[in-house]
Amino acid sequence: MNIVDYIKSCPKKGTRISKSNVLAVAIIGTPAHFFFYFLFKYGFGLSYENFTLRMTATLFCCSVLFKDRFPPFLKRHMTLYWHVGLVFVLPFVFTVNLFKTNFHELWLYWELFMVFVLISFVPNWLMFLVDLLAGVTSAYLFAVLTLPAVELDPQFNVSLYSLVMFFTIAAGYLFSYSNKKGQLALERNKALQALAAGIAREMRNPLGQIRFSLDALQQELPVYHPGKPSVPIGAPSLDHLYKHVANGQIAVKRGMQVIEMILNEVRDRPIDGRHFVYLSASACIRKAIDEYGYESGEERAKVTFERGEDFIVRVEETMLIFVLFNIIMNALYFLRVCSGGGIFISLKKGLTGNTIHVRDTGPGIAKENLPKLFDPFFTLGKKGGTGLGLAYCRRVMHAFGGEIRCESVKGEFTEFILSFPVVAQEEYTAYTRFLLESSRPVFEGKRILVVDDDAASRILFRKFIEQMGAVIEEVSNGQEAIDLLRKKRFELVVMDLNMPVMDGYEATELIRAGTAGISARKIPVVAYTAELPSMVRGTTERVGMQGLIAKSSSLHELVTSLSRYMQAALPELPVNELSRRNILVVDDSAVNRLAVKLALEKRGFLVSEAAHGMEALDVMQASSFDLVLMDIQMPGLDGLEVTKLIRRSGNGQVAAIPIIGLSGDSDKTLIQNAYRIGMNDFLVKPVDNSKLVQKIDHLLTGVIQ
Repeated sequence: MNIVDYIKSCPKKGTRISKSNVLAVAIIGTPAHFFFYFLFKYGFGLSYENFTLRMTATLFCCSVLFKDRFPPFLKRHMTLYWHVGLVFVLPFVFTVNLFKTNFHELWLYWELFMVFVLISFVPNWLMFLVDLLAGVTSAYLFAVLTLPAVELDPQFNVSLYSLVMFFTIAAGYLFSYSNKKGQLALERNKALQALAAGIAREMRNPLGQIRFSLDALQQELPVYHPGKPSVPIGAPSLDHLYKHVANGQIAVKRGMQVIEMILNEVRDRPIDGRHFVYLSASACIRKAIDEYGYESGEERAKVTFERGEDFIVRVEETMLIFVLFNIIMNALYFLRVCSGGGIFISLKKGLTGNTIHVRDTGPGIAKENLPKLFDPFFTLGKKGGTGLGLAYCRRVMHAFGGEIRCESVKGEFTEFILSFPVVAQEEYTAYTRFLLESSRPVFEGKRILVVDDDAASRILFRKFIEQMGAVIEEVSNGQEAIDLLRKKRFELVVMDLNMPVMDGYEATELIRAGTAGISARKIPVVAYTAELPSMVRGTTERVGMQGLIAKSSSLHELVTSLSRYMQAALPELPVNELSRRNILVVDDSAVNRLAVKLALEKRGFLVSEAAHGMEALDVMQASSFDLVLMDIQMPGLDGLEVTKLIRRSGNGQVAAIPIIGLSGDSDKTLIQNAYRIGMNDFLVKPVDNSKLVQKIDHLLTGVIQ
């Protein structure tokens, strides 16, 4: 850290507005200044005391008790208010009395006391010197410019007193440092306990949903009798099975989001705004409402989207949806005790700012608790909560350039207001033009088949995609698609799911079976549906679709998703060549190795395993591999150390082998280190199998994903 950075960090290090410090200022300072005025003036008969100064100091000491009720402007400048108050209460008042009494012996003692107390409140030495110098300087000016006039004529041993003052400061900082170390250790221990308990509590909900889904799956499955024919599963039961699997996958996704949110909040990791995109606020709200994991149909019925005039926001979609998830989750929690309550989401467009309003008719929040609502680790009546959710929501909204606030009336309602800066029309137009032009090389001249029985949906799709030079052909059902695919070549098929004559599922199965006279893996088929993606994703993957796009998707999501699938349509390795590609999976978890192995063997790869770093090195000496999947955290040699050894090996073929790092930790520094030491790519566990296969295909074939 350079000098400038250190100086900038000093105000934060030297400001400790803790609950104990606030109580100390209020309980000791408030009565002390008031009563010492009378004691020194009438008890000791000192020549100078100033009632106005004493009462001002008393009011400041008392005021800090009500800091949570300060107006927003004062809250934003609380650090300045705190230091100005300390300067006035301690060095200024004490030194004024010292000068006005011409260094009276009593005030010489109190000056030493003042220095020791100031150190305890300002633990950073530079901030302490700034506060002390500001107080002493202003006290000197006050003493010489106000009545009664005073002529300073010190009669004490200045050198000896200065020596005592120096050692008082030194002893004070030694005491403060040792006390700080012990306090930090205590706070760290408490924070770790709170964090561990918080993660455990927050994870109970998604884990409970997974358990419910597994129990439901078990109930739907027929009884298995070894050696006897299995009972066939009927269509209704099969539909229920897929829905239970989808609910379990949603719960896993929510659990991962909770973990990521907690880690980001604890690490105070900055949010990178370089990847923010322009989206419809209405579309984001609709997606959040549709994808939220409700516990029942009754809960879903409580949420109403009242729309209003739509507007464009520049955000990261997942983050905004998570903010809405968190607000909906809190509202549903408290609505469980209110019969007939509901959640009403609306949009309001303004000239200087746009807002999303999430209002619930639940029990409301007491006025005194509203200012603390977004503080980390502050919880309000929610058993088992960490208090991190709303704090993270505030960080996200600030990163968007907006704000989140809450209004509530106890017993009536609670309303969260998300405010966003206005996106100028010319800004959005320029972004749309850039998005379409930058994607043109991928779509130019490519033939896309759109299969949908909804003519309006086909027209809208054509309107967007033809702007990038793609050639669009349309049919209205799966049978027509099969007939056309026998005659013409396409780079991509966009398939609705529910259609007359032949639906998208059956048509895709026939395409994958080669009925259309084409390679089963050559043409990507993408589901384009109005159904909830979370409910149909598992089924679309099973029939052989490469992806899924919701019909409510924004232009950005539609273009980027199709672009990704178009690139995946480039020539891939044939199955017989894939069967000669050897992958080494290195992971100390047997479950993780098995999951990855099954996914890769399904694609035709040959898979070998290693349970730790040393075993991986031994296996690589005995056999040759085309690619390595390397877990980062392993006992003994971890994944980073093994990668270093591979890259530094004398065998050129081994040293150049592609390596994909795998880790349950998404820390930015860890990922940067992985790339720095020679890993070619990185995935966060639990691994998305489709992303894993895409990355492997890219590294083995050079296809850009």
